Amino acid sequence: MAQTDCPSGHSMRFSRSFAPLFLVFLAAAIRADVVLAPLFADHAVLQRDKPVPIWGRADAGEPITVTFHGHAASATTAGDGRWIAYLDALPASAEPADLVVTGKNKITVHDVLVGEVWLCSGQSNMEFVVANPPGTTFRVANADEEVAAANYPLIRHFKVKLAESDTPTDAMDGSWAVCSPGTVSQFTATGYFFARDVYEKLHVPIGLINSTWGGTPIEAWMSPLALGSNPAFAVVHERWQKALANYPQNKAAYDAALPQWEKDFAAAKATGRENEFKILNPQPRPPPGPGHQSTPTGLFNGMINPLLPFALRGVLWYQGETNAPHAAEYHALFAAMITAWRAHFGQGDLPFYFVQLPNYSYRKNPNGTEWAMLREGQAQTLALPQTAMAVAIDLGEHDSIHPRNKQEVGRRLALIAETRLYGIPGDDSGPIFASATREGNALRVHFTHAGNGLVAHDNPVQSLELAGADKIFHPAQGHIEGDTLLVSSPDVKDPVAIRYAWSNDPTANFFSGAGLPVAPFRSDAW
Repeated sequence: MAQTDCPSGHSMRFSRSFAPLFLVFLAAAIRADVVLAPLFADHAVLQRDKPVPIWGRADAGEPITVTFHGHAASATTAGDGRWIAYLDALPASAEPADLVVTGKNKITVHDVLVGEVWLCSGQSNMEFVVANPPGTTFRVANADEEVAAANYPLIRHFKVKLAESDTPTDAMDGSWAVCSPGTVSQFTATGYFFARDVYEKLHVPIGLINSTWGGTPIEAWMSPLALGSNPAFAVVHERWQKALANYPQNKAAYDAALPQWEKDFAAAKATGRENEFKILNPQPRPPPGPGHQSTPTGLFNGMINPLLPFALRGVLWYQGETNAPHAAEYHALFAAMITAWRAHFGQGDLPFYFVQLPNYSYRKNPNGTEWAMLREGQAQTLALPQTAMAVAIDLGEHDSIHPRNKQEVGRRLALIAETRLYGIPGDDSGPIFASATREGNALRVHFTHAGNGLVAHDNPVQSLELAGADKIFHPAQGHIEGDTLLVSSPDVKDPVAIRYAWSNDPTANFFSGAGLPVAPFRSDAW
């Protein structure tokens, strides 16, 4: 005979012949325990000043009570095993407290703060961490100094484990980490530098939810609702079906190419040339196919849906590189994604701040325009309410798609949040093209956000082009006059169109007096 204890404390005896049946019952009982969604774990940060949803799973009909900081909320578990309770809006608090959830069992989550919570998402430049080991790709400028100075215990970071799913799921792995020199190395760098700047202004806890995956297109982050919202998006599905059809042969080619690349890389590393080799010979990537991170809606299903409807202050987004081959599609896809995310989170027009792609010699063609077109698609999305764009046209690296100066990217995003959400006076945008008017054989360019004047760093304004009615662009010269720019070219006597920084990898030296870059622009729609 074996013996165990019932939940009530009474002893139960049973014969070995009944043991399997009892174990099945016991397993069912364990599954019926109240379970919290993974975001509600030790060291979490909850959003201040708005109702806070807390949710999880339990037995159908089971009553649930949630208590935190003297507040209480209750819920009854629905027939599908899901429950959700809403705590009243809470003020910011740096005092650690327990979040307690009680049903048939009790769960206590320790060291929970209340402050500002931001979802950080996108592909590799948002995934880019503060400090991978020396010699690896993801490592910011001055990484060792940044790590040593990262004593910010009120900044917390939740990393969502990589997961693709064919259907929306609640399941998710991840954990919260308290910012310190021992943990910050694996924080999203852009998110961390944003949080650090905001924290130093507000002095309230900051939570970052890092849901990112490198090399992913925007359609992977779109919900089924978003990707089905426009008949024009059918091309995305058509492209994916073609990729699936070609997968067997592409996988075979990849399997053949990778060993040779590894052999050549080892030879380059032996002579100290590994960095140069990787720039000239990127490592082969697995082709898109079943379960791939490029699957349309796959990352929304697996890495965003499990976060719903966590209370947020807003979203930080850095993505677009993978969509450059189809840049003309980006604006519509991006706008649909933002609109759908807002609907799914159910918190109105959540602030959505994004990074415009920096300069980069895409496909080793600095004068190409794929990234210029993608940047334009990003800028067009500013028509949506509560959106803003951090211009990074001066922060790129010619030969690396992963620029290391994430400090300035984070700072520019923080400027937007500080001025638009937190009421801190300052400039959050460089000059933006407004219009161009003809003056003789020149065009005078007018800008918004030019109240602090215009400045060209080191040289006259670079990367200017003019075209006449023939639509052929020629290099041009610009003269700053107050808050306008007068542009002319000896090769264009009757200019009708102007472009600035309109290429993959332009030299961008045109700024506001406050030090923020002029956004790339064109006056034509050719």
